[in-house]
Amino acid sequence: MGFDLSMLMGGQYHEMLMAGLRLSLLLFVVSLACALPLAVIVALMRLSRFAMLRALGMAYVEAIRNVPLLAQMLFWYFGAPELLPESVRYWLYDGEIEAVAAIVALSLYTAAYMAEDIRSGIRAVAPVQSEAARALGLSYLESMRLVILPQAVRITVPPLISQTLNLWKGTSIATVIGVSELMYQAGQVESASFRSFEAFAFASASYLGLSLLITALAAWYQHRYPARAL
Repeated sequence: MGFDLSMLMGGQYHEMLMAGLRLSLLLFVVSLACALPLAVIVALMRLSRFAMLRALGMAYVEAIRNVPLLAQMLFWYFGAPELLPESVRYWLYDGEIEAVAAIVALSLYTAAYMAEDIRSGIRAVAPVQSEAARALGLSYLESMRLVILPQAVRITVPPLISQTLNLWKGTSIATVIGVSELMYQAGQVESASFRSFEAFAFASASYLGLSLLITALAAWYQHRYPARAL
């Protein structure tokens, strides 16, 4: 039959694929915005001098990292709502519960991995940095925010970029709970048009294109701000 580029450049199928791409990007951006601050909190818990906080942080990381993302997404869509009051459950199902469940699963999953990367970055910063900050009168949180974390984040850019790429690719799993993201729409286009190659080529090129863009931005950042821990 040959490759029909016209179906990707305009028309109904083009709109379906672009709508899926926009939703995938939204899932990615919102999940990343939620995962990063949560990862910092969990990393600080893992490094806390309080045993209870360390235990809670470790329990979260181990529980999330040892359960597949697919299982977590199914849990947040099918399982978790059953624990809510009936009125709240119906309200969720009347809304966009699929996208919400996907964002929750992606955020929690990504944060668990990022937390370990950030924790490693914090531990790579020389203890004298924290001691000097405290000697200048900064509190623990102030020294973390102003002195330690900026250095730790710079050190952890490569692994954080890797987790960011995994998050972008992980948005495709949301198709299993009916989120109309890129892979879901590609499947719909394939079913309606029987043009499998074009539909999934568009999806593959979209994932590849953004992944390469993220990698290029990371390379630029590392060149512009080389990792150094004092």
